[in-house]
Amino acid sequence: MGTGFELTSDNYEDFLTGLKARIRQAQVKAALAVNRELILLYWQIGQDILQRQSEAGWGAKVIDRLARDLKTEFPNMKGFSPRNLKYMRALAEAYPEEQIVLRVIAQIPWGHNQSLLNKLESQEQRLWYAQKVTENGWNRNTLELQIKSDLFSRQGVALTNFEQTLPAPQSDLAQSLLKSEYNLEFLELQEKAHERELEQALVSHMQKFLLELGVGFSFMGHQYRLEVEGDEFFVDLLFYHVRLRCYVVIELKTTEFRPEFSGQINFYVNVIDDHLRHSDDQPTIGIVLCRSRKQSIVHYALRGMSQPIGVSTYELGAPLPEAVQQSLPSVEQLQMEIESVAAEFEEGDSAPPES
Repeated sequence: MGTGFELTSDNYEDFLTGLKARIRQAQVKAALAVNRELILLYWQIGQDILQRQSEAGWGAKVIDRLARDLKTEFPNMKGFSPRNLKYMRALAEAYPEEQIVLRVIAQIPWGHNQSLLNKLESQEQRLWYAQKVTENGWNRNTLELQIKSDLFSRQGVALTNFEQTLPAPQSDLAQSLLKSEYNLEFLELQEKAHERELEQALVSHMQKFLLELGVGFSFMGHQYRLEVEGDEFFVDLLFYHVRLRCYVVIELKTTEFRPEFSGQINFYVNVIDDHLRHSDDQPTIGIVLCRSRKQSIVHYALRGMSQPIGVSTYELGAPLPEAVQQSLPSVEQLQMEIESVAAEFEEGDSAPPES
């Protein structure tokens, strides 16, 4: 007996699309669970090696013997090479507390953890970058690029008047998301590039620029037209930040910061607040992105301004290696990386930390 339901191309495609999405979600959850268990296992093995070497006086050669015996017992597992066992010991040394491993370190792939162990000495910085990997979906190349550009030191220390112009929760969040300096090496521009050249290059490389800006920025347009009493004004770059829930105006300058720049960006912020800002939006934020700045001049220029304004600089330089340029993360790349997480547990390309 028929059900009265007619199978059409449209309803079948909708059904199939929904089903594929559920399967992918299940795959990602399963891969993340596998990743957590393997990282925890690696940490426990590292702890055991450290304990035996400390209490029983086992020497460094025990790792080679252990690698041979484990390979014999588990011939299909590739994670028990001498190099990987040294990384496990280094992991246990770097993070003595299991709760830290479970809460942060076990949330990212093994290859990412190898990079953190190789390139950073401070546990504070390792945990900070690990958290950023989880938040932003960085692949390993992008993580190493952010470490090289010293994102840890640049994040949250821009010169702003946010504390005076925004309510406490909003001001703290806005301050934490703004960098003191932005790395624009990917633009491949000369040091003396003109403002329009800088703007066009950023628009042409918007995906890379959004990565450098950080999670939450949505590009609204460049040379965004504003009209006030028949006069036209054009904003260099306009964004909307989904976490801050506000418009963000970026004005580009290829010179050192000058006091009149604050007046210009203040004007743009006021106009956008009146013409574009929705009643549910937070106050618009203005950012002057310039070549260099003097701290005292910035402070004097922003003092008394009623609108939230920040001043950051940018760095141009040599082109990035092709491998890094092609390493920008996407949803698809992140999913593929998570789904193939078991492969991350093979030997790393670089040597493990010294014992």
